[in-house]
Amino acid sequence: MKYAVITGASKGLGEAIAKRLINEQIAIISVSRTENEEIRGLAIAKGIDYTHYSCNLSLETEIQEVFMEIAHSIFQKNPNEILLFNNAGVIDPIQTVGNLDQTPIIRNIQVNLIAPILITNLFFSKAQVTNTKVLVINITSGAAVRSIEGWSVYCSAKAGLNMFTQTAAIEQAELKTTNKIIAFSPGVMDTSMQETIRSSSENAFKELEKFKELKEKSLLLQAEVVANSLVDLILSDEMESGQIYRINDLLN
Repeated sequence: MKYAVITGASKGLGEAIAKRLINEQIAIISVSRTENEEIRGLAIAKGIDYTHYSCNLSLETEIQEVFMEIAHSIFQKNPNEILLFNNAGVIDPIQTVGNLDQTPIIRNIQVNLIAPILITNLFFSKAQVTNTKVLVINITSGAAVRSIEGWSVYCSAKAGLNMFTQTAAIEQAELKTTNKIIAFSPGVMDTSMQETIRSSSENAFKELEKFKELKEKSLLLQAEVVANSLVDLILSDEMESGQIYRINDLLN
């Protein structure tokens, strides 16, 4: 049986991924601070194994405790494959360097970079003593490869996530495991993160009007479209470990 662990599953891309995977008859482990009752209801209606775990990904000790419990629960069932979606992310702080506050800097790096590293490390470690194949999907951003004024922390965290992905892929290949790890850039989606971006200050974020225009002209991608393209790639078994996939490449 396949299991999918999805961080940030309560809304946006994480919610859309969970719903698609439930329809594919894949068991779901939802991880977020609040539970999405619609996902629970869909899983029950489809007869799919579903569990929700509450976790604050900005707290290292909570990550370790929650994901040790999740890993133990899944691996003891001897699944043939685990899909791990490191999807949760935060954009704040949106501010120029010299005007940043310490707390949101640390939270951003914890959620966007440290949490995926800790979780991936744990699952690859558990996979070493089982026959379970682990596929890791790290949700990255175009900001990982493009400097954006006001987004220095977010850009840095996502760039780090890309490098972690590529390095881990090389290591797994060297170890001759069946595990794979990729990063996926979902483009500009119509999610709550975009709402946060549009509510920022133009002094802190020079491209504010551009992002407002994307919403006004209905140019934002729907999370369901992005999720379906990503899941199609994963289920096709053509996913190449170490690659940084972009939504535009999948849609073309």
